[in-house]
Amino acid sequence: MNTELFIATRILSGKNASNRMSKPIVRIAVLGISLGLVVMILTVAIVTGFQNEIRDKVIGFGSNIQITNYDSNTSLEPTPVSRKQSFYPSIEEKPGIKHIQVYATKNGLLKTKKENEGVLLKGVGSDFDWSFIKKNLKEGEAFSVTDTGTSKSIVLSKVMAARLDLKTGDKLLIYFVTKKKEAEEDAAPEYEQRVKDFYISGIYETGFEEYDKKVALVDIAQIQKLNYWTRDQVGGFEVSIDDYTKIDKMGEIVNEEIGQELSAQTIRQTNSTIFTWLDLQDVNAIVVISLMILVAGINMISALLIIILERTNMIGILKALGSSNGGIQKIFLYNAAFMIGKGLLWGNIAGIALCLFQKQFGIFTLPQETYYISVVPINMEPLHILLLNAGTLLACLFMLVIPSFIVSRITPVKAIRFS
Repeated sequence: MNTELFIATRILSGKNASNRMSKPIVRIAVLGISLGLVVMILTVAIVTGFQNEIRDKVIGFGSNIQITNYDSNTSLEPTPVSRKQSFYPSIEEKPGIKHIQVYATKNGLLKTKKENEGVLLKGVGSDFDWSFIKKNLKEGEAFSVTDTGTSKSIVLSKVMAARLDLKTGDKLLIYFVTKKKEAEEDAAPEYEQRVKDFYISGIYETGFEEYDKKVALVDIAQIQKLNYWTRDQVGGFEVSIDDYTKIDKMGEIVNEEIGQELSAQTIRQTNSTIFTWLDLQDVNAIVVISLMILVAGINMISALLIIILERTNMIGILKALGSSNGGIQKIFLYNAAFMIGKGLLWGNIAGIALCLFQKQFGIFTLPQETYYISVVPINMEPLHILLLNAGTLLACLFMLVIPSFIVSRITPVKAIRFS
């Protein structure tokens, strides 16, 4: 029989007068742990949810890994590469790689009778994954792309449509500056202005203004015609992977597959500023969690000291009966563990309930122009909740070890006289 555990349970269930002073203190300590855990669960769920939302939007526009020519890494209009590559589309068979698709980009000027707007056209092929755009479509629908025909449809953002007073089905003109097709090899390149008409098939809104203000999607054949490319020439390839946490490793694998003439860059490399900013959110979460654990630990220290003072007479009697300091310390640590467990139980119930409520109904909102999302995001991972519970329990118990040594300073004679 575990004597220390038995005595600890008796102390917790006791209803004698000696508990009157400690009961409110214990309740406050338990409440402090519960509230602290609620804050920690919400912090982790919101921070990771925010990171996932922003990351998914950036990846949705540019995929996980982009393959281009070496000389086009900083250019929005890359030097064309041949579609006929040894890795396309067979690279999809590699473990961890989900999809590969072709793309091309070109700058233009979107013009209506009243307004002008700069635009970055992204040409997509028949292999394009529309899932991200369809998820964010507000009006209309995505257009279909074939390898033989050329679509005149365009999908643009709600921001651009509002500025230019456009809606689905409207016709618009886009002006381009393009290198002339015929030019002498040693002569300086000559440019010409060209214009193309498009019909709006869909309007999207991601809330990520940096992209919404400039990106529109068209058939890649339109970009090829504007640049005097052949059907086999594209701007590059986009590769999506199964697990974002392995993006650096997958970037190395893709680089090994494509050879030396092409370059593969991860989305973290091409958008380092955004991802550095997202990584900084981890620091905020760590600070909040550390403060909550510290507050919970201080509450428990106060409660434990009061319980020890209340049980001075019991400590003296146990010592007189031959109990060791270590054994008596265990009694109060067991007692504290029960209180921490109770606080964690109620904290889990409240924290998880709030997360599920927000995830289901989206009650709490955000200004989209500032945070890029309109609703407070929630990402609940069982592992995160488990680690928070384990970390809180261990940290509080570790902080309670030192205060429990006060037991060793209580002698039987003084303790019985004190009673």
